Amino acid sequence: MLDIRTLLIIDDCAADRKIYRRYLLKDPHQSYQILEADCAEEGLALCRKARCDVILLDFCLPDMSGLELFDQMQQEIFKTSVPVIMLTGRGDEEVAVQVMKRGALDYLVKQHLTQDVLQLAVRNAIKQSCLQAQLQKTQERQRLIATTALRIRQSLNLEQILNTAVAEVQELLKCDRVMVYQFAPDTDGKIVASSVESYRTVALCDRVGAGKEAGEQGAGSREQRKERGKLITHSPPCTLYPAPLPLLPNSQSPIPYIYELGLCNCVSLKEQFNTKANLVVPINLSNNGNPTPKLWGLLIAHHNSGERQWQTDDAEMLNEVSVQLAIAIQQAELLAQTQAALAKEKQLNVFKSQIIATVSHEYRTPLTSILAAASTLVKHSQQLDESKQERFLGIIEQKARYMSKLVDNMLLVNQFELEKPKFKPIPLDLLQFFSDLIEQERETAGDRHELIFQITGNHQEFWGDRGLLQQIFINLMSNAIKYSPNGGTVEFHLIGKESEVIFYIKDRGIGIPVTDQENLFQSFSRGSNVDTIPGTGLGLAIAKGCVELHGGNIALWSEVGKGTQVTVSLPKICPIPQLSPLST
Repeated sequence: MLDIRTLLIIDDCAADRKIYRRYLLKDPHQSYQILEADCAEEGLALCRKARCDVILLDFCLPDMSGLELFDQMQQEIFKTSVPVIMLTGRGDEEVAVQVMKRGALDYLVKQHLTQDVLQLAVRNAIKQSCLQAQLQKTQERQRLIATTALRIRQSLNLEQILNTAVAEVQELLKCDRVMVYQFAPDTDGKIVASSVESYRTVALCDRVGAGKEAGEQGAGSREQRKERGKLITHSPPCTLYPAPLPLLPNSQSPIPYIYELGLCNCVSLKEQFNTKANLVVPINLSNNGNPTPKLWGLLIAHHNSGERQWQTDDAEMLNEVSVQLAIAIQQAELLAQTQAALAKEKQLNVFKSQIIATVSHEYRTPLTSILAAASTLVKHSQQLDESKQERFLGIIEQKARYMSKLVDNMLLVNQFELEKPKFKPIPLDLLQFFSDLIEQERETAGDRHELIFQITGNHQEFWGDRGLLQQIFINLMSNAIKYSPNGGTVEFHLIGKESEVIFYIKDRGIGIPVTDQENLFQSFSRGSNVDTIPGTGLGLAIAKGCVELHGGNIALWSEVGKGTQVTVSLPKICPIPQLSPLST
């Protein structure tokens, strides 16, 4: 079936108009709806009422010349090019040149006009007019895309980029809503930017694929989601229809209806937006030289007010904007990664400086003691009795152990800063484990401190890392003893429950001011009232790191002059992701 084109004949000669009509209606290649006017004024009126694909315009009209009418139509109606074929009763080359310079599509002499000539001229004029319109549309589209891309890429802040993109695309496509959906690395995803009421949009369909509801709506297995991602990655932009389409594992198939992909909360989104048509294109990032791009997310255009048939141009524009958006996203992510690396580097530099300062300070006193004791033994061993020699040897041993522990703590904290130390949980008899540690502490604590060990509940079937648990106990117990300079009782309570064990160490020492307690679990943090009591401020940071590797919690209560209690709760069975391969 042929397209019907609207053609307007403006000629004051009724006989000529009749001839043109007869010629054109016999055209086997084109159908026409023909309008007629016998003067310029009537022709202008018809042009204002109906869109004409071609106008046959007589050069001589009773109320104005054809050129004057042509200029008026160009200025008032068509704005740009006017699809006009000029007809004259005489073959004047000067007139022909003048007409073509004004922008007419063709020039015909009435005396030489035949059926074939008129049909061919009109068909060519229509074709030429369509090409010009398409060219203008393409140029305008490229201009809009370039402007949009420039605005999107003016920022390196990801949030600003996404918000700019959805706003610009909405303006570009003249649609109701535009959203950016970001896939999570594993199974989840969320809408990260919306052109309209973003907070409401995010609240409606922020998380999908993680819960039971998402699973019921077709989130499917991880393999299925990968297939969907592959489908989107390789599919061309296309129109999504209101009726759900089947999910076909064919890369050439259209992208299925978005809700069938499990990307959004189907019911809420449908009810809220009453969406009738969507246009979706993937946002693909370059993948480090890999020919298969990395699917980052989707750029989604919604339209639910009135009829909207998405055109190929719409899909192409959205696709081109998604390419520019992908570049901007990648640049923003690279900047964020660089800034994070710089921040981490600064943090490590500060940490290294703190280590050097601490080592310099904390090593000086024990080294002085060791050197003094060793020098005395070397120079005066003959004059010293056996008990004094043993005392000096004891000083050397004690200070050397302190320095060794200091080195161990430094290395452990360094591991926590750079990367988590290895976690190797095994079944542990906590009663025997802590009993041995308590005995060791009693031997080193001397008579000034009384260590009390109390047990309640069921502490069986516990899995933990022996080395990390030892670090927790030693650091907390040594703090309790160290900050009880006047001696006294230090209590260790072990409480077993059904799914966790709790232990706390309680002393009656100097306590910690409230203002210092907030930062005590950070490296190199100490109470402001420690005075000359030696220490590095690493004990609680190490204990906290070890507790977190077990999936547990640590809390501190303290009051100046009354003492401190540190409570640790650990699950009996460590969370599965934290189990090391060596333990299974």
